[in-house]
Amino acid sequence: MSKVEVAKTVMVMGTSSSAGKSLLTTALCRCLARRGFRVAPFKAQNMSNNAAVCAVGGEIGRSQALQAIAAGTPPTVDMNPVLLKPEGQTRSQVVVDGSPTQTLEAVDYFERRSQLWPHVTAALDRLRQHHDIIVIEGAGSPAELNLADVEMVNMSVARYCRSPVLLIGDIERGGVFAQLLGTLWLLTPADRALVKGLIVNKFRGDLSLFDAGVEILQQRGGVEVLGVLPYIEALRLPEEDAVALDGFTCEMECSGDGSLDIAIIRLPHIANFDDFDPLAADASVRVRYVRSADQWGDPDVVILPGTKNTFGDLQWMRQTGLADKTQQHALAGGHVVGICGGYQMLGERIHNPHRLEGGSKEIEGLGLLPVETTFLLTKQTRLVELALTDDSLAPGTLGETISGYEIHHGATRTSSAWLRHVCSDAEDAESRAEGSQSGDGRVWGCYLHGLFYNDRWRRAWLTKLGVAASREPATSSHDQLQRSLDRLADTFETHIDIDHLLSIIFES
Repeated sequence: MSKVEVAKTVMVMGTSSSAGKSLLTTALCRCLARRGFRVAPFKAQNMSNNAAVCAVGGEIGRSQALQAIAAGTPPTVDMNPVLLKPEGQTRSQVVVDGSPTQTLEAVDYFERRSQLWPHVTAALDRLRQHHDIIVIEGAGSPAELNLADVEMVNMSVARYCRSPVLLIGDIERGGVFAQLLGTLWLLTPADRALVKGLIVNKFRGDLSLFDAGVEILQQRGGVEVLGVLPYIEALRLPEEDAVALDGFTCEMECSGDGSLDIAIIRLPHIANFDDFDPLAADASVRVRYVRSADQWGDPDVVILPGTKNTFGDLQWMRQTGLADKTQQHALAGGHVVGICGGYQMLGERIHNPHRLEGGSKEIEGLGLLPVETTFLLTKQTRLVELALTDDSLAPGTLGETISGYEIHHGATRTSSAWLRHVCSDAEDAESRAEGSQSGDGRVWGCYLHGLFYNDRWRRAWLTKLGVAASREPATSSHDQLQRSLDRLADTFETHIDIDHLLSIIFES
């Protein structure tokens, strides 16, 4: 497809990973949408095991889905044409246009650049046909000199659409002058000319203290500083990937008395852990991410989350002693929950005839649920609605419908289902059955990502566990997300002149 000139573009790049690119892209999507523009996010290549499912069934990075929500537009696979889902230190599953293609080592992936680049440009061209502005997010740093010839997410994209670039520096980690000026000086003159503005991010304290810094950056870099953004506390937006958990030695702090202690196993290849954001936001719940047996404590509930490498992470649990801890907790009458890959681990056995995820052909599960799982070549990625056929886990919800999404290779047959697919191609009741639970209901699991975003079901489950119902009117998870997005955009607009930024976008 030939290059088209329809929507304008603006590109957000950072001096490093975690500089704030995703968050600022989200803020910009929201700000522009609030001004009436048809906005869409775009990231050519993302690397994350936090994925979202689009309406047609393809998967994209969680951050692009959040940015689409901020922009008020449905997420599509064109917003993230290449998604890398790490399965090991050097190996990733490559998802192209929403569908998994193959698993590649890093060196092999870079050799496929010429094959993947047309998918990137075609997706961007399609987006530009239906929107006014595309907000493009880069990855890592544009000054990775060793990758300059093979990268397809930073300056290669900016050059393709002649996009103005906003360069973000993270002052919280220190060295912001070296970050911003060093990046500018390492770029080629042609690429440097595309950088139209600098933004200093995550400033704590009195912003006026950096007035002299703004002058220095503009004088030395020859690029305008568009603003200094403060660090925003407790924003409660889904994280882009598991790097966000690395700062937690044991727990994610949350407000309230934390009367219910929930320990989530911090698997090496943990995926879609934003599943548990609604729990962390509850004032009566204490959420902890546990990496070792020493951090176990005395939890009321243990959760095994999703993972991109079920076999490898189950072996890791056994090596660290967390498998034994989980089994002992269940035998002592404790509550254990498994979501997606965690659900598979709770079963008796997992069969892997095609050796997906680089694993062996078979592995013994934790034996806490009466199910077996078989990994199939076809990956299930879909939005789903399920009816509750049993309300013993959440009393009072029998017959109600909950929603979420599925991303998994495994097929799990169950004889103790508590859910049923409402819309399914499967005609037999066994194929439509979903989830499993122990006889006493203390151990259960399912494939449903987003389960805890179903507010009524979550509150009923917590109430059964002894969490007192809030006296205040509950705010839905959807409303909380929208408020956080507006708060983010408000902060951005307070410190960045949007009208001036629009002039940069439309004059480029």
